[in-house]
Amino acid sequence: MLSNCNLEKNEELPPNIIYILADDLGYGEVGVYGQTKIKTPHIDALAKSGMKFTQHYSGAPVCAPARYVFLTGKHTGHAFIRGNDEWNERGDVWDYEKACLNPGLEGQRPIPKNTITLGDQLKKAGYNTSIVGKWGLGAPETDGVPNLQGFDFFYGYNCQRQAHNLYPCHLWENTEKDVLNNELVPPRTKLDSLADPYKEESYAKFNQKEYAPKKIHEKALSFIEENKDNPFFMYYASPLPHLPLQAPKAYVDRYRKVFGEEEPYIGDKGYFPNRYPRATYAAMISYLDDQVGEIVSLLKEKGIYDNTVIIFSSDNGPTYTGGVDFDYFESSMPFSNGYGRTKGFVYEGGIRIPLIASWPNHIKPGTESNHISAFYDLMPTICDIAGITPPDSIDGISFKSTLLDEKQKPHEFLYWEFPSYNGQQAVRMGKWKGIRKDIFDENMEIELYNLELDLEEQVDVSREYPEIVKEVKAIMIQEHEPAFNTRFKFKQLGDS
Repeated sequence: MLSNCNLEKNEELPPNIIYILADDLGYGEVGVYGQTKIKTPHIDALAKSGMKFTQHYSGAPVCAPARYVFLTGKHTGHAFIRGNDEWNERGDVWDYEKACLNPGLEGQRPIPKNTITLGDQLKKAGYNTSIVGKWGLGAPETDGVPNLQGFDFFYGYNCQRQAHNLYPCHLWENTEKDVLNNELVPPRTKLDSLADPYKEESYAKFNQKEYAPKKIHEKALSFIEENKDNPFFMYYASPLPHLPLQAPKAYVDRYRKVFGEEEPYIGDKGYFPNRYPRATYAAMISYLDDQVGEIVSLLKEKGIYDNTVIIFSSDNGPTYTGGVDFDYFESSMPFSNGYGRTKGFVYEGGIRIPLIASWPNHIKPGTESNHISAFYDLMPTICDIAGITPPDSIDGISFKSTLLDEKQKPHEFLYWEFPSYNGQQAVRMGKWKGIRKDIFDENMEIELYNLELDLEEQVDVSREYPEIVKEVKAIMIQEHEPAFNTRFKFKQLGDS
């Protein structure tokens, strides 16, 4: 562990690094990216103080593989985790009540013990490391828990399914349960049969005493205070604005005044009903925005803001269900919106995401970059910032040079594969985007889009550019390795 007394007088501490990852936040849901209905002044201010990226991509269109790609620097053609895997063979893992009582039913299939994570790399370099928020890469009591994967401190949801309630019965602090003062209300719970859906009091049981995003944030602020004299890395994996629609009343009321009356969402797809779905969704994003502002304020108060890198992003595109009005908010603008084009899919709305980086006295304020990058670039970039060498066996390229306005090595291409939603592959190669979908229906045709002319991916030009399609196909063959987990295999790509 490094400290001020271990450094020579003229030697600066390595920079602190905070990576804030929103959950299901769309490219168009932040003010600085064009959002007008939802106010995000603190995130916008972060962009004004640093750099906004316009061509940054998630590692995958859903939670777990995107997070694995971020932490390991490997794209989904080489990753151990390539889709959400609830590890169903353990039993009734989708029974929320049973999983609350039995850690053996909680969490996702664990990543292997020997996984090299970003946390591991930074710990070796003397950083104190933490994750607060949502994990999703290894169930309790397995080798996949955060404390065995490079993180000194963990607080939040171990399990993605448990995060389908923002007033949960418990969270985890390291390897121990933190039981909260909330009643157990399982997802899929509906309004009482005689309840009036137009009365706010009918929804009282879905808004309880201890709000998980608040508890998580308090631990994040404490970690910063406790480590203000030592270099630290904090992976702030917020559960917001992932469904269900739940937010403190004061935040909801703020938007009710702006949006006016609206129809209630009575609940489906396993998510709670909500009296004011638009106001609540906006409230969740504004709540996260205020948390970003509080982190910046605390860093300034402790005198460490100037030596802290803050990176803000989202794990994938916005959702299409659970009461979220993606058309009203234009959640994916300027890309296509709705089911088939957002979360769960490799079109731009599903994987192109916000990325903002702030680093006082290093990143020129108010700058914008069109450098094409992806989640697997974060491992080498953060290692580069920390002054350490990343592992050799990664797919990412550091974009520290872009942050410092220096000559940047570009990617020849970006690659994705996703063994869900009927099987998909995608390649980004300069202005070209190639997509295969419905692979499990034996469809091996490649759609081709010119993103310079067609951001909404509406005009398939594959017949006009067969040579480009040939290049894309070669990359799809080259970058795919058979997955270890049979759930992620593609027999159509030759996996056995």
